[in-house]
Amino acid sequence: MPKPTKGARLGGGPAHERLMLANLAAALFTHKSIKTTETRAKRLRPVAERLVTFAKRGDLHARRRVLATIGDKTVVHELFTEIAPQVALRDGGYTRITKLGFRKGDNASMVQMELVLEPVSPKVKSNKAPAKASAPVAEETPAPTAEAEVVETEAVESDAVEAPEASEASAEEAK
Repeated sequence: MPKPTKGARLGGGPAHERLMLANLAAALFTHKSIKTTETRAKRLRPVAERLVTFAKRGDLHARRRVLATIGDKTVVHELFTEIAPQVALRDGGYTRITKLGFRKGDNASMVQMELVLEPVSPKVKSNKAPAKASAPVAEETPAPTAEAEVVETEAVESDAVEAPEASEASAEEAK
């Protein structure tokens, strides 16, 4: 079980904070982007990402767990049918927080919190093994360039063209 946070509860007790975060999450899933204070956004991020993870599972138990947090069935339906398929290939990091500046009235730091719905581009993993620092690194020969490969393929094609003529000449000599 997660350890409860210490200190003030964003303007009330723990029940008020839980309800406020549920309402912020519902607004985030409905509008895909909300403008709120930095403190609220930082507290909302783990709640929202956990709900999206449940939505990616997609089974009945996950839907009931999300409904326990967000009471609105239309928001839960939108989360499961629209948002979850868009982030199916993403392994976390479903939200983005962008700082906007400070609020005029009380100088609170404002942020734009949005769902990251862009398709994920997989990172290319290299197969290189890390070089040992104690062993000297021998210089490798440079890899053949594209021009060298083109020259080699042209030579192979010209040999293939000459080969049938040579076989005809040898066939005539055999007669």
